[in-house]
Parts: sequence; C-alpha cells; structure tokens
Amino acid sequence: MNPKTPSDSRTVMTDLVLPSETNPLNNLFGGELLARMDRAASITARRHSRRVAVTASVNHVAFNRSVPLGSVVTLEAAISRTFRTSMEVYIDVWMEDRVSGERTKANEAIYTFVAVDETGKPTVVPPIEPETELEKLRFDGALRRKQLSLVLAGKMKPHEATELKALFID
Repeated sequence: MNPKTPSDSRTVMTDLVLPSETNPLNNLFGGELLARMDRAASITARRHSRRVAVTASVNHVAFNRSVPLGSVVTLEAAISRTFRTSMEVYIDVWMEDRVSGERTKANEAIYTFVAVDETGKPTVVPPIEPETELEKLRFDGALRRKQLSLVLAGKMKPHEATELKALFID
C-alpha cells in the first residue's frame, strides 16, 4: 500500500447552528457537536480506508468555547496516524464571527476508527505520510496517545510503552 497524506482524505463540513440544536443558554448542545464530529471523522476514515469505518473510541474532546445560536461552524477532520486496522482522526472545530467573518478555533477532538470488511472483521488500512509540521506533530503524538490508552485499558504493560517512557527519560 502506498502511503497517503492526511489531506488526501480530509473532510470539511460547514453548517449553521439552529435553535433546535441549542441549550437554554442559546449555545450548541455538546452532544450535537459530538455527533457532527463523529460524522466528519467517519467520512474521513472511510475515505482513507475505502472501507466501512466504525467508531472505536472518542479519545479526547475539548469544549474550549461555546458556539452560539446562528454561528457558522466548520469541522475539519483529517487522519493523524494509521495503525494496522485503526485510524486516529483529529477534528478541529472553527466558528465564524457573524459580523466580521473571522474564524476562531472553538473546539477539537480526537477519535479512533477501525476499518472493517463486509463481515465486520477489522481490515488493514493504508499508512499515511505526514507533510506539514502540524501533521508531523499530530502523527508523533498519536503513538503516545495510543500507548497511554492501551496502558490504561490494561492491554499493555507500562514498561512496554516506549513512547511514553521517552517523555520522562533523558
């Protein structure tokens, strides 16, 4: 398999925050944003793997800013790293000022998807080759995040987590 770049399967989704999607403070419900992020990540994972891709985990979500009613919201999802059958998808959430049009990063998330075949069995995914500094940073961090997740789940012994140990040993 030839490596792809993260932008090869990147997904950009833009939408408007409607009244039925807001809480009593007139901000986008967190669950609504999670659903949008899951859809964007799913499309990205499917584009990359050319397979059905299922959500394996939501590794990180940062609700840094409220997204008010009427805001234009853009989600940008890209594969940050692939493993044998799984893909880490990084999602950046941008909000557009209604008056100036200026975009501000509001939130971000990291999801893990697994590509599956017709029977639901995990299947191998193509590797990626990061190009930009941000892509390289996210690519490198993905292995540490995966090892931490495996250690916390009891699927890897802490002494086997070489990328994590490298953070603390000179």
